Amino acid sequence: MMKKIYLVTTLILLAVTACNRDFDQPNPNNPTIASFWKSQTDAVKGINAVYSTFHRTATLYSRFLFYHGMLRSDEGYGSGGDITLNNVMSFNQTNFNEGLTAGTWQNLYIGVFRANQVLAYVPAIPMDEALKSRIIGEAKFLRGLFYFNLTLYFGRPPLVLEPSEPTDRPSNATNEEAWVQVQKDLAEAAVALPVSYTGDDVGRATRGAAYALLGKAYLQQSRYQDAANGLAWFVTGEGKGVYSLRADYQENFTASTENNSESVFEIQFRFNPNENTDDDVDETRINNTGTSIAQFYGPRGVGFSDGAARRWLVGEFEKEKTALGTRDPRLPVTLLFDSTDVRGPQFTMVYGQTFASRYGTATGESSTVWFRKQLNDNEPGRTSEGFRSPNNHRLLRYADVLLMYAEALNGIGQTAQAYPYVDMVRARAGLRPLSQVKPGMTQAQFLAQIKHERITELTGEGWRFADLQRWGDLGPELAVRDPEFTNFRKGRDEWYPIPQSDIDLNPNLTQNPNY
Repeated sequence: MMKKIYLVTTLILLAVTACNRDFDQPNPNNPTIASFWKSQTDAVKGINAVYSTFHRTATLYSRFLFYHGMLRSDEGYGSGGDITLNNVMSFNQTNFNEGLTAGTWQNLYIGVFRANQVLAYVPAIPMDEALKSRIIGEAKFLRGLFYFNLTLYFGRPPLVLEPSEPTDRPSNATNEEAWVQVQKDLAEAAVALPVSYTGDDVGRATRGAAYALLGKAYLQQSRYQDAANGLAWFVTGEGKGVYSLRADYQENFTASTENNSESVFEIQFRFNPNENTDDDVDETRINNTGTSIAQFYGPRGVGFSDGAARRWLVGEFEKEKTALGTRDPRLPVTLLFDSTDVRGPQFTMVYGQTFASRYGTATGESSTVWFRKQLNDNEPGRTSEGFRSPNNHRLLRYADVLLMYAEALNGIGQTAQAYPYVDMVRARAGLRPLSQVKPGMTQAQFLAQIKHERITELTGEGWRFADLQRWGDLGPELAVRDPEFTNFRKGRDEWYPIPQSDIDLNPNLTQNPNY
């Protein structure tokens, strides 16, 4: 699978260290653009370096993007002793150069920079044309993903679409312009990418990944018809039958069942026991290709417990029983708490010990709830977490696609036609079809149901903040289930501040509203 082939080239971010020499003289040991982009091998190394951005530091999919999508929403909060994290997640950010946000911005742009190099230089390389087209498609998908995050979390990112130079001073794009670029990249990627891969290439961006993210981008702007058109690829178009829901919901979150039939796109991670750096351009050291989120989300006594889930989520799962009268089976997969085992804390296991033996028998609001999907506690004999988890992050799943498609159909007034796609997701969980338990819903009622269905299916997967932003549900009214939203200021906290250091260096860049 692709986690085996992350290769990094020094081309991407050259760091030169020396003393007592002419700094205007090129370092003969470092490759240059002129000397590097020559062969098919160079093209493959270049696109692999773009993927490598995902885990190059903690600021992207190794850790921080989980914070942004989960802890900043009403489903989670900063639960540990990291005061900076807690402040940012509770809308009390005062340092606009804070690494949690500025670091994410910086590394998303490193990804953009790497993708731009591929798009600028690979077309001129004499190589297999089919492979060239695929690599260009991958670069467009990845740049689209980086800009998706920049637009979602920062609102008005400058659009840098060529290899950047130190003298560049780009202006902010509008939010609308940024989304247009995301859509353009993803639409162009979709036609260039293959439907699937084999061998070591499994895990690269596919046509389905491009259409899924394109549909999500349209949906984020309430462009329901465009979203439905893109997502139809999965249900009535070429992609029909390519993906399927796994019978066992938990298989979407374990390291032993990665890249399965439900997976549309995964962030690939690999355990590297000898790693000693998160800097993927330091070729003198060994890069960490794993993710550290399990260590920071791990419960007390196992990990740092820096991020936890809100208790109201448990009640959301308990609103409806399965057709057999049992609890929703997705609850114990999603959350680790006093009653992950329905029999209670004496039976709920937390890394080899009962919940009761670790934390006592208290249940209810006083008992902490942890996100479980990023953890590895299902591995036999596992008693702790670490900074090198190999568990891939399922960024886009077929279940998400089905729920998005239903939301899009409902948005264009085809509510009756949307029912079957929600029912597919519910059936896997053993719930009765909506068409039986809630027939004839209005458009508004169906949207409210979709909001519930996305909680029970997708909690802890990093999309909650995007969902709330899309629905216009962000605001102080969420404080009834997440007290941190008392601090939320509408017209400001929908986006993070743009790093002040970038504004200081670039007179054409302006701060987001009300910061």
